[in-house]
Amino acid sequence: MRVLSGIQPSGGLHLGNYFAMMKRMIEYQEHHTLFCFIVNLHALTSVFEAAALRKNTFEAACDFLALGIDPEKSYFYVQSDVPEVTELTWLLSNVTPFGLLERGHSYKDKLARGIPANHGLFAYPVLMAADILLYGADRVPVGKDQKQHLEMTRDIAIRFNQTYGEVFVVPEPDIPEAVAMVPGLDGQKMSKSYGNTIEIFSPHEAMKKRVMSIVTDATPVEAPKNPDTCNLFAIYSLFLDANSKQELRERYLKPGLKYGEVKKELLEVIWNYFTPYREKRAELLADRDGVMRIMKMGADKARMVATEYLNKARHAVGIDY
Repeated sequence: MRVLSGIQPSGGLHLGNYFAMMKRMIEYQEHHTLFCFIVNLHALTSVFEAAALRKNTFEAACDFLALGIDPEKSYFYVQSDVPEVTELTWLLSNVTPFGLLERGHSYKDKLARGIPANHGLFAYPVLMAADILLYGADRVPVGKDQKQHLEMTRDIAIRFNQTYGEVFVVPEPDIPEAVAMVPGLDGQKMSKSYGNTIEIFSPHEAMKKRVMSIVTDATPVEAPKNPDTCNLFAIYSLFLDANSKQELRERYLKPGLKYGEVKKELLEVIWNYFTPYREKRAELLADRDGVMRIMKMGADKARMVATEYLNKARHAVGIDY
Protein backbone atom coordinates (compact mmCIF):
# COMPACT_ATOMS: atom_id res chain seq x y z
CA MET A 1 0.00 0.00 0.00
CA ARG A 2 1.23 3.49 -0.85
CA VAL A 3 0.86 6.09 1.92
CA LEU A 4 1.50 9.79 1.36
CA SER A 5 1.54 12.92 3.50
CA GLY A 6 3.42 16.19 3.77
CA ILE A 7 3.98 19.13 6.07
CA GLN A 8 4.43 22.84 5.38
CA PRO A 9 7.75 24.44 6.36
CA SER A 10 6.07 27.44 7.93
CA GLY A 11 7.93 27.58 11.23
CA GLY A 12 8.97 25.53 14.24
CA LEU A 13 7.65 21.98 14.50
CA HIS A 14 4.99 21.59 17.18
CA LEU A 15 3.19 18.76 18.96
CA GLY A 16 0.27 18.91 16.55
CA ASN A 17 2.60 18.36 13.57
CA TYR A 18 4.31 15.47 15.31
CA PHE A 19 1.34 13.49 16.63
CA ALA A 20 -1.12 14.19 13.81
CA MET A 21 1.34 13.48 11.00
CA MET A 22 5.04 12.89 11.56
CA LYS A 23 4.89 10.09 14.15
CA ARG A 24 2.44 8.21 11.97
CA MET A 25 4.63 8.64 8.89
CA ILE A 26 7.62 7.18 10.72
CA GLU A 27 5.52 4.17 11.71
CA TYR A 28 4.13 3.70 8.19
CA GLN A 29 7.57 3.47 6.59
CA GLU A 30 8.18 0.13 8.31
CA HIS A 31 5.39 -1.76 6.58
CA HIS A 32 4.21 0.32 3.61
CA THR A 33 5.57 2.34 0.70
CA LEU A 34 5.79 5.83 2.19
CA PHE A 35 5.91 9.13 0.31
CA CYS A 36 6.71 11.89 2.79
CA PHE A 37 7.50 15.41 1.65
CA ILE A 38 8.06 19.01 2.69
CA VAL A 39 5.33 21.14 1.16
CA ASN A 40 7.20 24.31 0.27
CA LEU A 41 5.04 25.26 -2.74
CA HIS A 42 1.96 25.30 -0.55
CA ALA A 43 3.86 27.39 1.97
CA LEU A 44 4.05 30.19 -0.60
CA THR A 45 0.43 31.04 0.25
CA SER A 46 1.54 32.23 3.69
CA VAL A 47 5.33 32.70 3.71
CA PHE A 48 6.48 35.70 1.66
CA GLU A 49 10.12 35.94 2.77
CA ALA A 50 12.49 33.89 0.60
CA ALA A 51 15.16 33.57 3.27
CA ALA A 52 12.61 32.37 5.82
CA LEU A 53 11.23 29.74 3.44
CA ARG A 54 14.71 28.41 2.64
CA LYS A 55 15.58 28.23 6.35
CA ASN A 56 12.29 26.60 7.29
CA THR A 57 12.54 24.04 4.49
CA PHE A 58 16.04 22.96 5.52
CA GLU A 59 15.07 22.80 9.20
CA ALA A 60 11.95 20.78 8.38
CA ALA A 61 14.15 18.27 6.56
CA CYS A 62 16.37 18.05 9.65
CA ASP A 63 13.28 17.63 11.85
CA PHE A 64 11.99 14.67 9.84
CA LEU A 65 15.38 12.96 9.70
CA ALA A 66 16.04 13.52 13.41
CA LEU A 67 12.65 12.09 14.36
CA GLY A 68 13.21 8.91 12.39
CA ILE A 69 12.31 9.23 8.73
CA ASP A 70 14.62 6.80 6.92
CA PRO A 71 15.40 7.91 3.33
CA GLU A 72 16.35 4.32 2.50
CA LYS A 73 12.92 3.01 3.52
CA SER A 74 10.81 5.87 2.16
CA TYR A 75 10.47 8.50 -0.55
CA PHE A 76 11.46 11.64 1.34
CA TYR A 77 11.72 14.84 -0.70
CA VAL A 78 10.95 18.54 -1.04
CA GLN A 79 7.82 19.31 -3.08
CA SER A 80 9.45 21.87 -5.38
CA ASP A 81 12.22 19.41 -6.30
CA VAL A 82 9.63 17.41 -8.25
CA PRO A 83 8.52 19.88 -10.97
CA GLU A 84 6.10 17.34 -12.43
CA VAL A 85 3.64 18.34 -9.71
CA THR A 86 3.10 21.80 -11.23
CA GLU A 87 2.29 20.43 -14.68
CA LEU A 88 -0.14 17.93 -13.21
CA THR A 89 -1.76 20.75 -11.24
CA TRP A 90 -2.59 22.47 -14.54
CA LEU A 91 -4.00 19.29 -16.08
CA LEU A 92 -6.20 18.75 -13.04
CA SER A 93 -7.28 22.40 -13.00
CA ASN A 94 -9.11 21.87 -16.25
CA VAL A 95 -11.44 19.28 -14.76
CA THR A 96 -11.88 21.03 -11.39
CA PRO A 97 -15.21 22.89 -11.02
CA PHE A 98 -14.96 26.46 -9.76
CA GLY A 99 -17.80 25.76 -7.32
CA LEU A 100 -15.87 22.89 -5.74
CA LEU A 101 -13.05 25.25 -4.76
CA GLU A 102 -15.47 27.96 -3.64
CA ARG A 103 -16.91 25.57 -1.07
CA GLY A 104 -13.53 24.99 0.57
CA HIS A 105 -13.79 25.42 4.33
CA SER A 106 -10.12 26.30 4.69
CA TYR A 107 -10.33 28.99 2.00
CA LYS A 108 -13.42 30.56 3.56
CA ASP A 109 -11.89 30.37 7.04
CA LYS A 110 -8.73 32.16 5.90
CA LEU A 111 -10.78 34.90 4.23
CA ALA A 112 -12.82 35.30 7.40
CA ARG A 113 -9.58 35.79 9.35
CA GLY A 114 -8.54 38.61 7.04
CA ILE A 115 -6.03 36.76 4.85
CA PRO A 116 -6.10 38.40 1.39
CA ALA A 117 -7.59 36.21 -1.34
CA ASN A 118 -5.32 35.12 -4.17
CA HIS A 119 -5.30 32.35 -6.73
CA GLY A 120 -2.79 30.25 -4.79
CA LEU A 121 -4.98 30.23 -1.72
CA PHE A 122 -8.09 29.49 -3.80
CA ALA A 123 -6.50 26.73 -5.89
CA TYR A 124 -4.62 25.16 -2.98
CA PRO A 125 -6.73 21.95 -3.16
CA VAL A 126 -5.76 21.36 -6.81
CA LEU A 127 -2.06 21.43 -5.98
CA MET A 128 -2.78 19.14 -3.03
CA ALA A 129 -4.61 16.77 -5.39
CA ALA A 130 -1.60 16.77 -7.72
CA ASP A 131 0.69 15.96 -4.78
CA ILE A 132 -1.37 12.87 -4.02
CA LEU A 133 -2.36 11.63 -7.47
CA LEU A 134 1.16 12.00 -8.88
CA TYR A 135 2.34 9.04 -6.81
CA GLY A 136 -0.65 6.70 -6.91
CA ALA A 137 -1.23 7.05 -3.17
CA ASP A 138 -3.79 4.62 -1.74
CA ARG A 139 -4.06 6.22 1.69
CA VAL A 140 -3.48 9.74 2.95
CA PRO A 141 -3.18 10.37 6.69
CA VAL A 142 -4.72 13.78 7.38
CA GLY A 143 -6.05 15.76 10.29
CA LYS A 144 -9.76 16.36 10.60
CA ASP A 145 -9.30 19.88 9.22
CA GLN A 146 -7.84 18.49 5.97
CA LYS A 147 -10.56 15.90 5.39
CA GLN A 148 -12.47 18.15 2.97
CA HIS A 149 -9.33 18.75 0.90
CA LEU A 150 -8.87 15.00 0.53
CA GLU A 151 -12.52 14.66 -0.48
CA MET A 152 -11.80 17.30 -3.15
CA THR A 153 -8.83 15.23 -4.33
CA ARG A 154 -11.13 12.23 -4.68
CA ASP A 155 -13.67 14.30 -6.61
CA ILE A 156 -10.97 15.63 -8.96
CA ALA A 157 -9.52 12.16 -9.54
CA ILE A 158 -12.93 10.68 -10.29
CA ARG A 159 -13.81 13.52 -12.66
CA PHE A 160 -10.48 13.15 -14.51
CA ASN A 161 -10.93 9.39 -14.80
CA GLN A 162 -14.49 9.79 -16.04
CA THR A 163 -13.36 12.33 -18.64
CA TYR A 164 -10.18 10.69 -19.91
CA GLY A 165 -10.19 7.08 -18.71
CA GLU A 166 -8.74 5.36 -15.67
CA VAL A 167 -5.47 7.11 -14.90
CA PHE A 168 -5.40 7.92 -11.19
CA VAL A 169 -5.84 5.97 -7.98
CA VAL A 170 -8.69 7.41 -5.91
CA PRO A 171 -7.16 7.75 -2.42
CA GLU A 172 -8.74 7.01 0.93
CA PRO A 173 -8.36 9.20 4.04
CA ASP A 174 -6.74 7.94 7.22
CA ILE A 175 -7.94 9.92 10.24
CA PRO A 176 -7.40 8.06 13.56
CA GLU A 177 -9.81 9.47 16.09
CA ALA A 178 -7.12 9.70 18.78
CA VAL A 179 -5.16 12.32 16.82
CA ALA A 180 -7.86 13.73 14.58
CA MET A 181 -7.37 17.10 16.29
CA VAL A 182 -4.45 17.84 18.61
CA PRO A 183 -5.53 20.72 20.89
CA GLY A 184 -3.42 23.79 21.42
CA LEU A 185 -2.92 25.95 24.49
CA ASP A 186 -6.45 27.34 24.17
CA GLY A 187 -8.26 24.14 23.21
CA GLN A 188 -8.54 24.99 19.53
CA LYS A 189 -6.63 22.91 16.99
CA MET A 190 -2.90 23.39 17.59
CA SER A 191 -1.79 25.65 14.75
CA LYS A 192 0.83 28.32 14.11
CA SER A 193 -1.89 30.53 12.67
CA TYR A 194 -3.68 30.46 16.04
CA GLY A 195 -0.50 31.12 18.04
CA ASN A 196 -1.33 28.25 20.40
CA THR A 197 1.49 25.79 19.73
CA ILE A 198 4.08 23.98 21.82
CA GLU A 199 7.22 23.69 19.70
CA ILE A 200 9.06 20.45 20.33
CA PHE A 201 12.57 21.79 19.68
CA SER A 202 12.23 25.11 21.49
CA PRO A 203 14.61 26.00 24.38
CA HIS A 204 13.56 24.73 27.80
CA GLU A 205 12.48 28.10 29.17
CA ALA A 206 10.41 28.87 26.08
CA MET A 207 8.75 25.45 26.30
CA LYS A 208 8.06 25.95 30.01
CA LYS A 209 6.36 29.26 29.32
CA ARG A 210 4.11 27.65 26.70
CA VAL A 211 3.19 24.61 28.79
CA MET A 212 2.43 26.67 31.88
CA SER A 213 0.09 28.85 29.79
CA ILE A 214 -2.19 25.96 28.78
CA VAL A 215 -5.72 27.19 29.50
CA THR A 216 -7.56 25.33 32.26
CA ASP A 217 -10.87 25.94 34.01
CA ALA A 218 -11.46 27.49 37.44
CA THR A 219 -12.43 24.31 39.28
CA PRO A 220 -11.16 24.56 42.89
CA VAL A 221 -8.29 22.30 43.97
CA GLU A 222 -10.51 20.48 46.44
CA ALA A 223 -13.06 19.55 43.76
CA PRO A 224 -12.85 16.70 41.18
CA LYS A 225 -11.89 17.77 37.63
CA ASN A 226 -13.39 16.70 34.32
CA PRO A 227 -10.67 15.16 32.12
CA ASP A 228 -12.98 14.98 29.09
CA THR A 229 -13.23 18.77 28.80
CA CYS A 230 -9.63 19.61 29.76
CA ASN A 231 -7.15 20.33 26.98
CA LEU A 232 -4.27 19.88 29.46
CA PHE A 233 -5.44 16.29 29.90
CA ALA A 234 -5.80 15.89 26.13
CA ILE A 235 -2.25 17.10 25.45
CA TYR A 236 -0.75 15.01 28.26
CA SER A 237 -2.60 11.93 26.97
CA LEU A 238 -0.68 12.07 23.70
CA PHE A 239 2.36 10.77 25.59
CA LEU A 240 0.59 8.09 27.63
CA ASP A 241 -0.29 4.45 27.06
CA ALA A 242 -3.75 3.19 28.01
CA ASN A 243 -2.83 2.34 31.62
CA SER A 244 -1.05 5.63 32.29
CA LYS A 245 -3.90 7.58 30.75
CA GLN A 246 -6.36 5.79 33.03
CA GLU A 247 -4.19 6.63 36.05
CA LEU A 248 -4.19 10.30 35.08
CA ARG A 249 -7.95 10.19 34.60
CA GLU A 250 -8.40 8.78 38.11
CA ARG A 251 -6.25 11.59 39.53
CA TYR A 252 -8.53 14.10 37.83
CA LEU A 253 -11.63 12.52 39.31
CA LYS A 254 -10.30 12.71 42.87
CA PRO A 255 -10.16 15.95 44.89
CA GLY A 256 -6.77 17.62 45.28
CA LEU A 257 -5.37 17.68 41.77
CA LYS A 258 -3.52 20.91 40.99
CA TYR A 259 -3.35 21.95 37.35
CA GLY A 260 0.00 23.66 37.94
CA GLU A 261 1.57 20.40 39.14
CA VAL A 262 0.21 18.53 36.14
CA LYS A 263 1.69 21.17 33.84
CA LYS A 264 5.11 20.76 35.47
CA GLU A 265 4.88 16.99 34.94
CA LEU A 266 3.89 17.50 31.31
CA LEU A 267 6.82 19.84 30.71
CA GLU A 268 9.24 17.18 31.98
CA VAL A 269 7.56 14.49 29.87
CA ILE A 270 7.75 16.56 26.67
CA TRP A 271 11.35 17.62 27.28
CA ASN A 272 12.58 14.09 28.03
CA TYR A 273 10.62 12.54 25.16
CA PHE A 274 12.28 14.73 22.55
CA THR A 275 15.79 14.95 24.06
CA PRO A 276 17.35 12.19 21.88
CA TYR A 277 15.77 13.72 18.77
CA ARG A 278 17.01 17.17 19.77
CA GLU A 279 20.59 15.91 19.86
CA LYS A 280 20.28 14.22 16.46
CA ARG A 281 18.73 17.37 15.01
CA ALA A 282 21.69 19.47 16.16
CA GLU A 283 24.03 17.12 14.26
CA LEU A 284 21.95 17.42 11.09
CA LEU A 285 21.74 21.20 11.27
CA ALA A 286 25.53 21.26 11.28
CA ASP A 287 25.73 19.06 8.17
CA ARG A 288 23.86 21.02 5.52
CA ASP A 289 25.63 19.36 2.60
CA GLY A 290 24.77 15.90 3.90
CA VAL A 291 21.12 16.79 4.36
CA MET A 292 20.92 18.32 0.88
CA ARG A 293 22.36 15.10 -0.61
CA ILE A 294 19.67 13.10 1.14
CA MET A 295 16.92 15.38 -0.17
CA LYS A 296 18.26 15.22 -3.73
CA MET A 297 18.33 11.43 -3.56
CA GLY A 298 14.73 11.46 -2.36
CA ALA A 299 13.62 13.79 -5.13
CA ASP A 300 15.30 11.61 -7.77
CA LYS A 301 13.45 8.55 -6.45
CA ALA A 302 10.14 10.42 -6.28
CA ARG A 303 10.50 11.77 -9.82
CA MET A 304 10.69 8.25 -11.22
CA VAL A 305 7.21 7.53 -9.88
CA ALA A 306 5.92 11.03 -10.68
CA THR A 307 7.01 10.76 -14.32
CA GLU A 308 5.09 7.51 -14.71
CA TYR A 309 1.79 9.06 -13.62
CA LEU A 310 2.37 12.37 -15.38
CA ASN A 311 3.06 10.58 -18.67
CA LYS A 312 -0.20 8.65 -18.30
CA ALA A 313 -2.06 11.92 -17.71
CA ARG A 314 -0.32 13.68 -20.63
CA HIS A 315 -1.26 10.80 -22.94
CA ALA A 316 -4.83 10.75 -21.66
CA VAL A 317 -5.41 14.45 -22.41
CA GLY A 318 -3.51 14.34 -25.72
CA ILE A 319 -0.49 16.61 -25.19
CA ASP A 320 2.11 13.90 -25.90
CA TYR A 321 1.84 14.38 -29.67
